[in-house]
Amino acid sequence: MSKQKKITGKAFDFAILKRIISYASAYKINSSLAVLATVTFAFISPVRPILIQYTFDHFVAIHNPVMLFNMTIILVALLILEAFMQFADSFLTNRLGQNIIKDLRIQLYTHITSLRLKYYDNTPIGTLVTRAVSDIEVVSDMFSDGLISIIGDLLKLFVILGVMLFLNYRLTLIILIPIPFLLIATYIFKKSVAASFQDVRTQVARLNAFVQEHITGMNIVQIFNREKEESKKFDEINTQHRDANIRSIKAYSIFFPVVEILSSTSLGLLVWWGGKEILHHITSMGELVEFIMFLNMMFRPIRQLADRFNTLQMGMVSSERVFKVLDTREIIENKGITNAEQINGNIEIKNLWFAYNNEDWVLRNISFTVKQGETVALVGATGAGKSSIINLLNRFYEYNKGSITIDGINVRDYELSSLRQNIGVVLQDVFLFSDSLANNISLNNPGITRQKIIEAAKTVGAHQFISKLPNTYNYNAMERGAMLSVGQRQLISFIRAYVYNPKILVLDEATSSIDTESEKLIQNAIDILTKNRTSIIIAHRLATIQKADKIIVMAQGEIIETGTHQELLKLNGQYKRLFELQFKEEAKEIF
Repeated sequence: MSKQKKITGKAFDFAILKRIISYASAYKINSSLAVLATVTFAFISPVRPILIQYTFDHFVAIHNPVMLFNMTIILVALLILEAFMQFADSFLTNRLGQNIIKDLRIQLYTHITSLRLKYYDNTPIGTLVTRAVSDIEVVSDMFSDGLISIIGDLLKLFVILGVMLFLNYRLTLIILIPIPFLLIATYIFKKSVAASFQDVRTQVARLNAFVQEHITGMNIVQIFNREKEESKKFDEINTQHRDANIRSIKAYSIFFPVVEILSSTSLGLLVWWGGKEILHHITSMGELVEFIMFLNMMFRPIRQLADRFNTLQMGMVSSERVFKVLDTREIIENKGITNAEQINGNIEIKNLWFAYNNEDWVLRNISFTVKQGETVALVGATGAGKSSIINLLNRFYEYNKGSITIDGINVRDYELSSLRQNIGVVLQDVFLFSDSLANNISLNNPGITRQKIIEAAKTVGAHQFISKLPNTYNYNAMERGAMLSVGQRQLISFIRAYVYNPKILVLDEATSSIDTESEKLIQNAIDILTKNRTSIIIAHRLATIQKADKIIVMAQGEIIETGTHQELLKLNGQYKRLFELQFKEEAKEIF
């Protein structure tokens, strides 16, 4: 919430306005045509009342039906021209807005995907969804119903006012008597709506964050029977969102009747004064009709201006929120130029120190090597720092001190996408998209054919269960793989790693949440994947790593034991205690 309060929401922040307008430079023809249509529409608007006045005074008053018919044809043609210009104005400004938000949304999404994981640790996903979807939609309104429309309304207002003063300054001044009151009402309305809008946007972000988080974690909500309590929290947030909208509605409900009263007052003054001038033969009937039309034309943009300024301000607030994400520099610097395609997989970690926050060290002076083709296992209690090593190897986070090298080259000197492309990671919590199994395996990589996917599935041992699914490889896994078991999702992740053929393989707790039958399949898949490939395995079940070339035992961010399975058992240290404890627990499960 505190972050939201830093948003200024100024109606005219020229720095933000200039930045938004810069996106229109890619659509110069569209922008120029939109401005031309707006300006043309503003200048032809006063022509119709002038022609009607001329028709009344010259062809109605003196009874000239032929010229009356001719003028009617001209007025209809002018009306058609106005309608076309209004269509062009609306279509071109809306198309410009849609093109701009397409570009802005792509830029925002690309930037979000480049942000390092630490940013996501501190930012609700629902808030980013709000920025990428609804906030950017509001930015488009700045073009379709904001900036250009405001320019058009102001131009139309000045043109009409200038024509009125030129034709009859007395009637014009009478009409303008209520205007100061209208300006005061507009100012109060604008301030009131601006405050309520900022509150609305804040509550929308809170709603999105809450709903996204709780739908994702719905199994926890239902397991612990927290539906009523979470519904109460949602009701509270939703109530605040409703109240913010009601404050905005209240401002509109007051402002528009005030505008109607003031416009009716101007009309009454015009009829009163104009009627007197007609009786004294100072003003004609046609002129009075003309000024009544001018009055309606003048109050329409005045009434709309308050709403359009509000749209502009809403766009400013949303733009500022979007630009705040775009200006976030929480990215992993990609200054490396070395291609990782030809790496052999010799890893050396030397005197490594790492902390997620300040100097709250997660890793302390870690040093070990993994030779090409070796399998090294990392074991230890939760929080020992095992997964942090993997995150640093892939450069999801940056280490503080020490070094990590692959084939003698620091990981920071490799081109980032090339580095990650050659390090395959299989996580405990497998994420599958709402898409076919084939697309979840290939991640829509055109270089990975269906035949390659099937061969990989057969190699890993997953082809049998996939073949039994409806539509086999076209089976929709649904969001997060909800239609598959834990073991099946894990096997899909192994196929995914296999088809990408990484030079280095990382398995992070890949067998910790599966049954014994699935474990056999996965253990077989692990043996296939790790064969002749540099591998690092983070293991919870020690039975799965007994074949590892080296086992590293960690505790509180430090290495306390290193050796093979048999060597560590002979040490009678932490590894042996963990192994015996786990063996006893597994024996209890069996018997």
